[in-house]
Amino acid sequence: MSKKIAVVGGGPGGFFFSILMKKRRPDWDITVFERNGAKDAFGFGVVFSDATLKGIDEADTILSDGLREHGARWDTIDVVLKGEKHSFSGNGMSAIHRKTLLPMLMEKAESHGVVTQFNQFIPTPEQLKEIGDFDVIVAADGMNSEFRRFVGEDKLDHKVVQATAKFIWFGTDHMYDGLTFLHRANEHGNWAVHAYPISEDVSTFIVEADEPTWRAAGLDEFDVTSPPGPSDMKSKAYIEELFADELQGGQLLINNSRWGNFRGRTTKHWHSGNIVFLGDAVHTAHFSVGSGTKMAMEDAIALADALDAHPDDLEAAFTEYESVAQPQVAKVQRQARPSLRWWEHFGEYYKAFEPWQFTFHFFSRSITLGKIAKRDAAFAKKSQDSWAAQYGTAVLETPITVAGQSVPGRLLGWSSDGRLLHGSTGTPLEINHAHVVDISVDQKTAVPADADVIIVTGGDEEDRISESEMQALYNDIPVVIEIANASEDLAETLVLSGRADAVVSN
Repeated sequence: MSKKIAVVGGGPGGFFFSILMKKRRPDWDITVFERNGAKDAFGFGVVFSDATLKGIDEADTILSDGLREHGARWDTIDVVLKGEKHSFSGNGMSAIHRKTLLPMLMEKAESHGVVTQFNQFIPTPEQLKEIGDFDVIVAADGMNSEFRRFVGEDKLDHKVVQATAKFIWFGTDHMYDGLTFLHRANEHGNWAVHAYPISEDVSTFIVEADEPTWRAAGLDEFDVTSPPGPSDMKSKAYIEELFADELQGGQLLINNSRWGNFRGRTTKHWHSGNIVFLGDAVHTAHFSVGSGTKMAMEDAIALADALDAHPDDLEAAFTEYESVAQPQVAKVQRQARPSLRWWEHFGEYYKAFEPWQFTFHFFSRSITLGKIAKRDAAFAKKSQDSWAAQYGTAVLETPITVAGQSVPGRLLGWSSDGRLLHGSTGTPLEINHAHVVDISVDQKTAVPADADVIIVTGGDEEDRISESEMQALYNDIPVVIEIANASEDLAETLVLSGRADAVVSN
């Protein structure tokens, strides 16, 4: 039996779902409603890893076709700061301008018989009923979803966590070779840029700053609550001057360019009645991992598959859709958390680390040295060699002084009575005062002046690593992190990146 489907939101996820659904069920009636005009496209580029493209290609090759004809591809990521550039290869990625991708998706959808209606703001099912009766409503209406509000965010168990850092999205006519991270400090604070090519003549140029820096620069005057459209021209002029050397005569391009805070969204239930959500309406991951459009398109695949498998049982279809798509999203969000944390503190890392260690710290925020070496052995070795040049020995073999005792290495153990042991000799360390930070009990006590060492333990390993990093940044005594059954690879990663001075493991 034929179905009538309304897709509210003409973004990549909504259009891709429409294409896939029409391919599977050509007799179904599908209409896409988009509040903006056919030529409107806010933002600049969207990025996909090579691994992401494989899964999407199996459903339809339109994305790869567009990237091949109109996009940009690179393998190397560059980090630039303090007059140095460090590069990490083995990271196949592609990007395309949003204003190029959306018309391609629209044209293919229409070629399959999908009806598109632009300048149609549909905030509730009641307004859809004025147009017609729809069996399924696919709410792909973005982060500020009106349908999510209509259904009820409490009912969907929707949660939002707002990041503290500020960001603004520009383009530029200066062409970067690939994904490039630029870092600068001035009298107002620290600034960072994510730049990458998205066509033959445009690069994306996203700027981040912490809130004190942003306010000190006087960039808090623009009314971000105004309707979409106008861009913050004062910020454009400021950033062009600040990054003039990196832009090399290029200009910033605007498109609804205004400062905002990233909002992490999670949702337990993705459907209610005949309304089903996909994309940013129910989940987000920090843009530094470039996964918003990827997740929306993967949602589209899972939803089309589920509706095709259960055309006469929406509850079964939506339940299957969630069972497939939610774990995929959760995985990306787990991977994005360390990246978001990194960007919340990049100014502190800029001050604390030499360029080589800053770069390794950045790339090791979600993968270990061993995995980095598989992608780019030369970069991994360069990081290890930089440590050896500074300390005179390999990372885990570097002595460390704890409570006045020289410990011949950075991998420690526990004695049966709970004392730290030399990792190589098994000799207990004589410590007068170890300050233990147990994050499982949310300990916030200050480090005593007579503490010999800080030991970070308890709680989730990811949170423990984050706490260890903060303790190492702000204290002059050794910071030791407890990692159960720590591999040498993880231990070396933590020490080489500056997240801990040593690792203790059982």
